[in-house]
Amino acid sequence: MTVRECFGMEMHCKDCLLEYHHHLPLHIMEMWNSSFFEQVSLKTLGLRIQLGHNLRDRYLNPRPSSGDDFVVIDVNGIHEVALDFCECPTAQIRYKQLLQAHWYPETTTNPCTTATFGVLEHYHLLSFESKVSAYEFYHSLAWCSNNTGLIPIRDRYAPFMCMIHEWRHLRQLRRAGRGHDPSGINATQKGELAVLCPACPQPGRNLPEGWENAGPDSRWCYALFIAMDANFQLKRKAVSSDQVDPGLNAGWAYFVEERQYKSHLNDCMIQRQEHSSCVSHNAINMADTKSLHGLAATGVGTCLNDVGDLQKGERYINMDYLVLSTLASSSVPVLNTMPTHLHLPHENLDIHYFVPKFHIGAHIKECQIAFSWNFGKFVGRTDGEAPEQGWANINQVASSTKEMGPGTQRDTLDNYFGDWNWKKITVLGRTLKHKMVDAVKWKSKHCRALDKLKATIHPCLVVQWKGEFETWEEDNTKPNPFQTITLAAVCLQLADLEASKLQVGINHSLHCNISPSILISTGLDLEEQQQCLRCDTANLSLHPTDKQKETLTHHTNTLQRKIDTWARVQELYMPIVPTLCSSATNPAAQDALKPQDFPLYLPSALDNALECDQQLCEYEWEMHYAQALDALNEVRSHLHLRSHMYKFKEKNLRGQAASTRAQALIAHVEARKDASVSKYRRACAALIALNRKLEKVGWEFTIRPLQNEDIRPMGDFAGGHSQGTGMLSWIWVAHRADNSCTENDRVQDCVHIEWCKARACASCWSEEVKLLLEEMRRAWQCRATLHQLMKRQEQEGLAAYTFCQAGLHADMRLSFQGMWNDVPILVASTLDAVDDTISKGNDETDEAPSLHAPPSTHNC
Repeated sequence: MTVRECFGMEMHCKDCLLEYHHHLPLHIMEMWNSSFFEQVSLKTLGLRIQLGHNLRDRYLNPRPSSGDDFVVIDVNGIHEVALDFCECPTAQIRYKQLLQAHWYPETTTNPCTTATFGVLEHYHLLSFESKVSAYEFYHSLAWCSNNTGLIPIRDRYAPFMCMIHEWRHLRQLRRAGRGHDPSGINATQKGELAVLCPACPQPGRNLPEGWENAGPDSRWCYALFIAMDANFQLKRKAVSSDQVDPGLNAGWAYFVEERQYKSHLNDCMIQRQEHSSCVSHNAINMADTKSLHGLAATGVGTCLNDVGDLQKGERYINMDYLVLSTLASSSVPVLNTMPTHLHLPHENLDIHYFVPKFHIGAHIKECQIAFSWNFGKFVGRTDGEAPEQGWANINQVASSTKEMGPGTQRDTLDNYFGDWNWKKITVLGRTLKHKMVDAVKWKSKHCRALDKLKATIHPCLVVQWKGEFETWEEDNTKPNPFQTITLAAVCLQLADLEASKLQVGINHSLHCNISPSILISTGLDLEEQQQCLRCDTANLSLHPTDKQKETLTHHTNTLQRKIDTWARVQELYMPIVPTLCSSATNPAAQDALKPQDFPLYLPSALDNALECDQQLCEYEWEMHYAQALDALNEVRSHLHLRSHMYKFKEKNLRGQAASTRAQALIAHVEARKDASVSKYRRACAALIALNRKLEKVGWEFTIRPLQNEDIRPMGDFAGGHSQGTGMLSWIWVAHRADNSCTENDRVQDCVHIEWCKARACASCWSEEVKLLLEEMRRAWQCRATLHQLMKRQEQEGLAAYTFCQAGLHADMRLSFQGMWNDVPILVASTLDAVDDTISKGNDETDEAPSLHAPPSTHNC
């Protein structure tokens, strides 16, 4: 006979094999049956396993069998063994005898199935890495035992599920130091089994004494960043219940305590979901209409380390509970508007709100400016998207956890969340080092770019803008320096002005549905549509298809009808227009004009000598002024995009097909840029014409004639000049005067917003360097505590495990510090690149740091 698991392939007799495998009772034998090697178990050969006694003593003092049909689940398969428990008066209870042999029993009363510690550990790690389900893993073990179906294998899948569930829970308790606490496992506090990030601020563990009394320029480094998000992949079917399948963690890990959570939801169930006023967010606005057919949970929501089931989309009552539960457990003061166990004093409440960078694109422009991480103060380069990174890992188990009961699903997900957090901790040294290298590099680049941009601006304007910027940073209710004037905003202002006049009885409208401002704004829209139709006609191929002809004809007819309708209303406000039309061309020629060539005769197109209502001229001025600024912003955006696409093409694309597609995209961007240039030039010409009558001043510093040589990217210097000798195109540094009819008459710079963005970038990267230094300092400052137990053997075991964990963390800390050896020199090399407008007031943190700590000592 031979053994597949043993080293070598020597042949042995039956007695020798039994003698060799007293300590290896789960090996699989192969016996020669005169024709081939046939698989046979050690139980069949007569091996009996004795617990609680020395094996030699078992043969000298044979005892009656007590477990002939005992099933053991091992990494090599599912085995039936002959097992004898110790029945001596001083013997341990049976399940403890199994645990001492490193076999985990299915139950504590008369167990007949067990799994080896090895197979439980193997599946535990395998589930984290490959996301294999317990069902697939168990049945793969069954096929390892026999894949022919000729030998029946007892189904032990249900016991295996119970064992792996308990195993995961016990491992969490052990690693959190709860296994031998004198107060017992039931004294475990909320979130105590969660794996916390050592770089995050934890009062009493890794923050310096007196941190709460630090000045505002350094206290921000101790702020807690929390992010909230929902995942609708992690659904759970309506199977089982909390009474039948209760969770073991009971709010000790990541999922909040279920009874308190559900009690709060039931109390607030009658409240109707408030719709979002910012964006059409289906997860919020349609929360009350979500279908729950067959589902007990439509997903999960999270905030930092607190997770909870969602019943109807991303409802506010669910997410609010998770947020305040996180704040309550983080020693952060919160408002007393939630259940009693979440109440804390809020006299010193200081919370700033942001929208994560990946999500902010779906929000309206006002939110993108007011709640952007890119423009915030004392946030560094935080993106707020930490939960999204975890979802990518956990979504792979969504299909298997969907079928679980409520308690099993929560405990299983708790285990996966803990594994994800631990993996992040193990690579924290490399992660922080990589972030620091990037932060130092971009800090230098953005600070120098800000200095170069500042050199092109008058010093007085810089001082003024800096004051406005800092005022908005301290109080975001003040005027936002990133806000731009747009044509849509001007139209809204004029509509509001007309509405206010109507309320006091002043009505200048000559048409029941179309006011003077609507007439002018519609005329500008028609001008834009005429230009688009001209481009479509010019770009029509030499031999167009019938479909192309149909589309062009349809657009032509639609525009003609719009112009006819608008012209009839125009006659009410501008009676001179019919005279101009009849004197300019004969009626026959007028009817033959194509709609893209039809003269609209806006006030800017009339001669200075001809009479036109002053109010119409003012309205057109306001709209053309905003239109010119919009067009100039579009030109800058298209130039940025074109430059980026050229760089991407040169760096990443190879081959004719990819290059052709890239050229087509670049040509499309170029066409859009040309359209914006044309729009700007039309608006500029209209403003020049209107200025003869309105006599505006100061606007020409902003709305300047746009020449072809002016249309170039920010880093492109014309005339053979280099970066050291050339000047930026005026489109990047031009300033504008606000000559509207409002009370605001201060002069602003067109590059004001670009300067604010550049300063915000430089500030964020400078703060990121300081924040990373503080996170490196906080890492691995936690202390281990050894509980005093009554039994010496338990005390020795606990001390050994404590010192083992302390040694592991000490080794990791030394490893990280080795990676960070050159960080002080790296940071010191950028101190000369810091712009004085950024570093002023923070000089105490602009020193080269020291990350080397004295040798680690463990307070056990």
